[in-house]
Amino acid sequence: MIEKIRQLPSSAGVYQYFDEDGKLLYVGKAKNLKNRVKSYWRFTPSLHPNPNLSARILKMLSQTTSMEYIVVDSNEDALILENSLIKQLKPKYNILLRDDKTYPYIYIDESEPFARFEITRKVVKGKNISYYGPFPSGGKALLDSIYEIYPLVQKKSCLKGKKACLFYQIKKCLAPCEGKVSQDEYNQIIQNVKEAILKRKILTDKLEAKMLEYASEQRFEEAAKLRDRIVAIKELSISSDIDFAKDEDMDIFAILSSEHRGVIVRIFMRHGKIISSSHTYFRNTEVYDSNEAYKQALLEFYTIDTPHITKQVLVANDFEDRDEVASMLSQRYNKKIEITHPKRGSKARLVELALKNAKELLKNDINITNPIEEDIKELLNLDEVPYRVESFDNSHMQGVATVGGMVVWDEGKWDKNSYRRYELEAKDEYAQMKEMLTRRILNFEESSPPNLWILDGGMANLKLAKFLLSEYGVNLDVIAIAKEKLDAKTHRAKGAAKDVIYTTDGTLELKPTDKRLQWIQRQRDEAHRYAITYHQNKKRKQDTQISLLNKKGIGVATVSKLINYFGSFDKIQKASYDEIKSVTNKKIADILKQNS
Repeated sequence: MIEKIRQLPSSAGVYQYFDEDGKLLYVGKAKNLKNRVKSYWRFTPSLHPNPNLSARILKMLSQTTSMEYIVVDSNEDALILENSLIKQLKPKYNILLRDDKTYPYIYIDESEPFARFEITRKVVKGKNISYYGPFPSGGKALLDSIYEIYPLVQKKSCLKGKKACLFYQIKKCLAPCEGKVSQDEYNQIIQNVKEAILKRKILTDKLEAKMLEYASEQRFEEAAKLRDRIVAIKELSISSDIDFAKDEDMDIFAILSSEHRGVIVRIFMRHGKIISSSHTYFRNTEVYDSNEAYKQALLEFYTIDTPHITKQVLVANDFEDRDEVASMLSQRYNKKIEITHPKRGSKARLVELALKNAKELLKNDINITNPIEEDIKELLNLDEVPYRVESFDNSHMQGVATVGGMVVWDEGKWDKNSYRRYELEAKDEYAQMKEMLTRRILNFEESSPPNLWILDGGMANLKLAKFLLSEYGVNLDVIAIAKEKLDAKTHRAKGAAKDVIYTTDGTLELKPTDKRLQWIQRQRDEAHRYAITYHQNKKRKQDTQISLLNKKGIGVATVSKLINYFGSFDKIQKASYDEIKSVTNKKIADILKQNS
């Protein structure tokens, strides 16, 4: 390794440290690879770590036996590559902040004659688009409330008609379709709505008045809906007495780490008013690094699809790569972005507000530890506490309706928004598991790896997963769970056979009353339920399609031949006349394509 370090180029790039087993320990980026990597080491009397480095880095270097590097064209390219590799490969000594959300914005396209407010999570094409947000929560409640209070065009389809509809009759629309409102009058309503989005007390006061009106008319269900919207709108932002004389837009980021948990707080100020805020907890605080944390938090939040980015971003802590991140974001959005760490004045007070909220969130967090996950780490000799777990199972019936399912456990609860279904092409169960896991690995750049994978199956599936992860260079613990074999058969009947846990270190058999076994079984059973439900729904749909083909005079054997060749009914439907004819015959092709 010493010769590789001495021969490093002086260009920008990314370097990677590995241990003796080839496991990725750390990913870093550098303006000058030679200078950066050399700063980690002392060369006499033999190669050894620089004693002036932090305890975390010294521990990592003590395990390092090899190094690789990638040269790139610029420091900005190095920054992007570093962030991507950390997210995909989850190196042991890099912190990984999980926040794959894209926040919604309310927007309006004022090039339309009678414009409407809509919600988007991506950039909308148009010359006269205005964005309001982001709204991490409560965005829909805010939009619904706008249409509840202000007589705007309620639906996109309304303007297609030539006659006033029910919305006009119930006084929720002024019927521009019949010319009952002028363009100037309608535009004044738009301006009122814009003011209400920024000064939301205007909106909540109107909602409260309407809620009381509904309640007095004993329309309690409608009154309750308005009450819930009022609560959601009021919870959008952090209360503050900071008053900005200037009409400024700013985003404020504060990151704080404690022994067990860390938190990222984001505050969004528009036109001098705080309009919304959000926070995200993270683990892996034992490898916390402020520079890495701020880099990841900013690069993950400001993606190319982000509808609107302010020119000013305030951070609660200065960090080494601040200027480079600002330069990269400026290039990404083609406008000057400043990232500053204010030390005095009203901007510093905003940063203090973000830090104050971060401290409160960590102080009030009652789920600082999850004892069962700590116990699982110790039991299975895992690298990390499995706070986030992905469990996999596949389901089919004699090769029909072959599907897979992934369920996600996160911080003590099911994260159902992250569940994923897979339509699988492979014919045998081993190949199906390989297909499903490979597809998940290829998606790590978009959605980072968890702390642990749990597979339904035995040692073969465990070895398969470890091989695939090794091939792609991903650090991730894996276990499998399956029923023990009795007389060379697997008995799934309750009580007929014990569950065996397969780990890299061997197998484990725990008593049925063991809470740790029950926790692992719960993950496996949820994956099985999810996969089999998807299989049953797909099988029911396929049975209907087979029945329809049978009614057209196509026999079961021919249907089976078509499925085996094309893989699915959708692909049969999309196949050309000549393709179907080559697989079956002219008669079948005529039947299937007669309406094409």
